[in-house]
Amino acid sequence: MSEEIKTLEDLGEATGAAEVIANEVVANDAPVYVKKVDSLGRAYATGKRKDAIARVWIKPGNGKMTINGREFEKYFARPVLQMLLRQPLQAAERLDQYDIIATVKGGGLSGQAGAVRHGVSKALTYYEPELRGVLKKGGFLTRDSRTVERKKYGKAKARRSFQFSKR
Repeated sequence: MSEEIKTLEDLGEATGAAEVIANEVVANDAPVYVKKVDSLGRAYATGKRKDAIARVWIKPGNGKMTINGREFEKYFARPVLQMLLRQPLQAAERLDQYDIIATVKGGGLSGQAGAVRHGVSKALTYYEPELRGVLKKGGFLTRDSRTVERKKYGKAKARRSFQFSKR
């Protein structure tokens, strides 16, 4: 071992790992996202929240949202739920540029609104991959995995005990 190793390049040459390291650097480039659109020009995505599952299609249009065949203002009557659906479109600054058609089932209204929001966000990234950074930063692409805790035996609910009485 007469060679003296002073840099990382020298270490790579001494171990013969310089080529492997160079090949790995080339292979680990950032992933490239491609536009995923069907034959009708729509992007499809599935969104989930609690027990609700939403199937969402987006296509270029004037901002009309249809949920289970009804206008979204009638399906989600509460303003909070309507605001929830508009959030990903506002973050991406595409509020009146896409028509959204969604079918949603399972869960309650709050879970369904969250599922549609998740589906809209995913479909937007499939239609316009460059929006991924904005939506990811806003937290719209992350599936909220919180669900209802199961009921345990010997308990009234998941954690609530039956009422105690001395008599």
